[in-house]
Amino acid sequence: MMTYIWWSLPLTLVVFFAARRLAARFKMPLLNPLLVAMVVIIPILLVTNTPYDHYFQGSKVLNDLLQPAVVALAFPLYEQLHQIRARWKSIITICFIGSLVAMTSGAAIALLMGATPQIAASVLPKSVTTPIAMAVGGSIGGIPAISAVCVIFVGILGAVFGHTLLNTMHIHTKSARGLAMGTASHALGTARCAELDYQEGAFGSLALVICGIITSLVAPFLFPVILAVFG
Repeated sequence: MMTYIWWSLPLTLVVFFAARRLAARFKMPLLNPLLVAMVVIIPILLVTNTPYDHYFQGSKVLNDLLQPAVVALAFPLYEQLHQIRARWKSIITICFIGSLVAMTSGAAIALLMGATPQIAASVLPKSVTTPIAMAVGGSIGGIPAISAVCVIFVGILGAVFGHTLLNTMHIHTKSARGLAMGTASHALGTARCAELDYQEGAFGSLALVICGIITSLVAPFLFPVILAVFG
């Protein structure tokens, strides 16, 4: 039976909700609750010499809630169904182009910086949700664990800086903002959209699903092309 620590769940909840209050009060992108929680909890685990597996087992209930939480994103999506039906061609085109850019940019930059094809394959699915990224990365010769790390890193960047960048570019249309965040920073970006605006969250959820499907289908054919051009 896996060992667990009793204080991991209370610690996680206290740090997360405290971070949310800070973010709501000071309105600073860097106070993203997930980022703050990582900055606080990781040093605590290192100082107390607590293995991650023990910490994870103690707060496993939160991980178990992840799947129903993702499914719950379908509700705002359903409420925007009339808009989706009216714009489905544009939505599919945007998600397809966004997925190609996300895959090509990650793998190409990795190869140009001297990474091996295995690392490039691990980076390629960085902009889709973790389970899909791990499956896609492994199927094209990458390392699933590295794919998962890349997904988390990209998601945090999008959640922290995504809306700032969209505001700087004067992109204020809710559907466009949601699609951009969902395409570039998957579930974490979508969650951030849902916190700020219901409609943004709905379109972020839509992009999250469509881009996951597109990446799964296209990656095995796109990666050899990227290797031939940039390898």
